[in-house]
Amino acid sequence: MLENTSYAILPQDGEEGKQKNLSINHIQSYEWDGEILEGTLSKGTFALYFVDEKTVRLIVNPFGKVNLNPSIAAIGDGEPVSCVMKDNHRELELILGLTRIILQKDPISIKILRDGKVFMETQDSFVSYTSSKKVTLSIKNRKDTPVYGLGEKTGFLNKNGSKISNWNTDVFSPHNKDTVELYQSIPFALFHNSDKTLGLFFDNSFRTEFDMQTYNDQVAISADRGAINSYFLLGEDIKETVGIYTHLTGRTPLPPKWSLGYHQSRYSYKSESEVRKIVDLFKKYEIPLDCIFLDIHYMDGYRVFTHDLDHFPNFEEMLDDIQKLNVDVVPIVDPGVKKDIHYPVYQEGVKNDYFSKYLDGTIYHGEVWPGQSAFPDFFQKKVQRWWGDLHNFYTKMGIRGIWNDMNEPSVFNESKTMDLDVHHNLDGHLISHEEGHNLYGLYMSKSTFEGLQKLLKNTRPFSLTRAGYAGVQRYSTVWTGDNRSHWEHLEMSIPMILNLGMSGVAFTGADVGGFASDTTPELLIRWTQVGAFLPYFRNHSVQDSIRQEPWAFGEDTMNSVKKYIELRYKFLPYFYTLFYEAEKTGLPIVRPLAMEYPRDTKTFDCSDQFLVGKDVLIAPILRPGQNHRSVYLPEGVWYNFWTEEHYVGGKYYLMEADLDTLPIFVREGTILPLGTSIQNTKEKQDIELYVYHSKEFKMQGTLYEDDGLSYGYKSDDFSLLTLSASDKGDVKVEQVGNYKSNSLVKDVRLVGFDLEQEGSK
Repeated sequence: MLENTSYAILPQDGEEGKQKNLSINHIQSYEWDGEILEGTLSKGTFALYFVDEKTVRLIVNPFGKVNLNPSIAAIGDGEPVSCVMKDNHRELELILGLTRIILQKDPISIKILRDGKVFMETQDSFVSYTSSKKVTLSIKNRKDTPVYGLGEKTGFLNKNGSKISNWNTDVFSPHNKDTVELYQSIPFALFHNSDKTLGLFFDNSFRTEFDMQTYNDQVAISADRGAINSYFLLGEDIKETVGIYTHLTGRTPLPPKWSLGYHQSRYSYKSESEVRKIVDLFKKYEIPLDCIFLDIHYMDGYRVFTHDLDHFPNFEEMLDDIQKLNVDVVPIVDPGVKKDIHYPVYQEGVKNDYFSKYLDGTIYHGEVWPGQSAFPDFFQKKVQRWWGDLHNFYTKMGIRGIWNDMNEPSVFNESKTMDLDVHHNLDGHLISHEEGHNLYGLYMSKSTFEGLQKLLKNTRPFSLTRAGYAGVQRYSTVWTGDNRSHWEHLEMSIPMILNLGMSGVAFTGADVGGFASDTTPELLIRWTQVGAFLPYFRNHSVQDSIRQEPWAFGEDTMNSVKKYIELRYKFLPYFYTLFYEAEKTGLPIVRPLAMEYPRDTKTFDCSDQFLVGKDVLIAPILRPGQNHRSVYLPEGVWYNFWTEEHYVGGKYYLMEADLDTLPIFVREGTILPLGTSIQNTKEKQDIELYVYHSKEFKMQGTLYEDDGLSYGYKSDDFSLLTLSASDKGDVKVEQVGNYKSNSLVKDVRLVGFDLEQEGSK
């Protein structure tokens, strides 16, 4: 391809060849109804209102009227809130509680303050446009302000100094810092200072770009087409702002417990006998397993909602046998429907007008795994229902989870996707694929998740997606796509997942061991150590790579990998409690240190450590041959999980970690609920409470339990234990909810109670 040659740096036209940026200039007139301020500009129109006291929506359309309807992403934007408006001659002012919006009339500019702090400020005429209808929003920003979020992006945690663009793209070639556009497009950024955090959600589904590189004093956010549709979120810190954002775009629902266990996959386990063999080997070696995946080879000629009679002749019997071993099976389902007049799914799609089309009514066909294929128009409610109902093919055989892939959507052509002049029917309104492209995976995830919910009745489904847009967390787990068995990819997976979490997507992970290329015993061990503490835990590899199941490299490697899979299950009560909290608060499961220590500047650029919840710190080894690393422990006292040594925080320490050791630290004052040994989440697991001593803080913790599968927890069929400990180590338990747990607290382990804090390292 030309972009992979020197053609990519072909000299372009100079400044005279560029389109001019034109200005919206000033406010010409306005109307105020007590809630929404609308008006006309020198070019175009605008609207401004409060979603709530900490959420402001601004829309500017240089090319016509503003559209006040919220998108599928902004489900929390309901009725605008009444506020006070003042016309101060030169400026308009909106006031709600502690928040003030000052809109200068001529030339137009905007400033947002809360409790006297300036959260957002623009220069004059802060929106520009070009003759090709590209629009740009520019806001003031200090060059040293850390920027987080922006979804699934390569590189380090802090994105300031970067240009980040959003266009969902299937990228199999190795991901690196220059691979900006991947599978997810989440145009949400966090601008963090020690005393406040501004969230900016730029809800425009065309290709967008956040330019934090070109200008010293501002950030330019642009879209190839469409309007400036922006939400400004005003939080005291990162945690509050992420909470506000997930209130706007939705939160991760509590998943079935089996989805938090260890998952095994390969592209592909190509036959019934191979799938059975893999499960049998997990049982033979007594390695915990909750799920095995079926990639595209289980299908009949890659036709979705079918199975291959030659290689999977007893498909239903195989599924039943595996499920009886307490292992779930998750098949892949892609959007491409094979063009085959004898194929019922294709027949139904054509007859009922379910597929994406050109304006002249011709169905779009593109080549993917089955060959020439049609693509469901998931933007239509009738297509969502049809697609969801098709999953009865799987659910009637006991399948409770689906894996959506290739849904950027990916097509085997030069552009890697559908023609941009294909159109979609969005609630009776035609939009081009240029506008719908970034939304396609989100709408497919919605169709899959809601279809499974309907078919499985009172059972929480599991849905995994590669592509998505803001709000995808309401429907699907996200994994980071086709990574490689490179140490650099292991390192890069951590900030990718942390930024996804700060972008609202709490249930995330990366392919353990690496998908493509060949892993090594050392890399597999170190990656499993990291994967065991990420929200989603799956080992997955490509068909032409070396095998990387836990036993692939012999007994020593297997035992180390097994140790950390078992450790995942030991921490499962803690993880499950965090997932319950994530549904309530919108906070991610794994967090950058800056989220919990927002005023500690040493945490702002920390990309190689992370917190699980607020109490457990993970500092993995990310380079071959290393057995030491520098670890930064924030303020307070931290306990080494393995040795129970304790350290005074606010310092760096050189920690030893042989190949079998992952550095883990627990914050003082934590009561950590850990589980006894199990082989899968369907087994009964008793609880051990680890109480970490503190002189400065209350010793406390929580433990959430329910049946792990149903929606009964929404009707009080749950148990939420609040745990507290005295200075002597006596643990007090208070319960909310009516769930009768089968688990027993088998042991209470006191850590640090016999040590004098003055002797801390």
